[in-house]
Amino acid sequence: MALRDASDAELATMQQEFALHDLAVEDASRGHQRPKVEEYGDTLFVVVHMLELDAQDQLHVGEVDVFVGPNFVLTVRNRSHHSLLGVRARAEREPHLLRHGAGFVLYAVMDAVVDRYFPVIESLETELEAIEAAIFEAGAGRRNVQQLYALKQRITTVKHAVTPLLESTAKLWSGRVPAVCEGNREYFRDIYDHLQRINASLESLRETIGTAIQVNLSMVTIEESEITKRLAAWAGIFAAATAFAGVWGMNFEHMPT
Repeated sequence: MALRDASDAELATMQQEFALHDLAVEDASRGHQRPKVEEYGDTLFVVVHMLELDAQDQLHVGEVDVFVGPNFVLTVRNRSHHSLLGVRARAEREPHLLRHGAGFVLYAVMDAVVDRYFPVIESLETELEAIEAAIFEAGAGRRNVQQLYALKQRITTVKHAVTPLLESTAKLWSGRVPAVCEGNREYFRDIYDHLQRINASLESLRETIGTAIQVNLSMVTIEESEITKRLAAWAGIFAAATAFAGVWGMNFEHMPT
């Protein structure tokens, strides 16, 4: 069962039908939850963030709340235009994997969401490369700093989606795992590995941005120093000319030599 921007009435019906925990339903109704995995008896409540790029490469953050029981998987999407139809298509292509039960469907949902993080990372890397190429352009210092800080904010947004999910996914494959995920450890470990790669890329981007900002500020300082030197040179020339004009412009009866 899949809902999009579910109303309170729809959530109440779903809760009654599947005996969902009040706190989990309350979180799903409020939205804007931190990525997490919570156990309520034999039911799991999982929150993941969907990252989407529009036609102008602007980043948008949606949310998918997933309720998982021994024989059901329910999803509630909020603020997201992307569907999860690919999960159904995958299940139809690989029916033999469904023998792993609801835990495999949860894996397929999370895998579909995490796979959409990679194009976002590639877009951020491309944007950073373009800014780096402009760092040594004269007069571009202010623009570069503004772009670098805007990029840093988008990376922070992605980090808020990835880091908590990385921590939560570890609960699904390492140590004691929820019963519904017991037969799917290797699949959730695969998601964990993907998130680790994404997190490493984000850390690398943040470090590169810090270096780029320092280089950009150094270039601004060099440009200002060169301008100061030119102004000082011209000031010296005009000072000498002014001094001569002041002396030779006086009314002397006998001009000094």
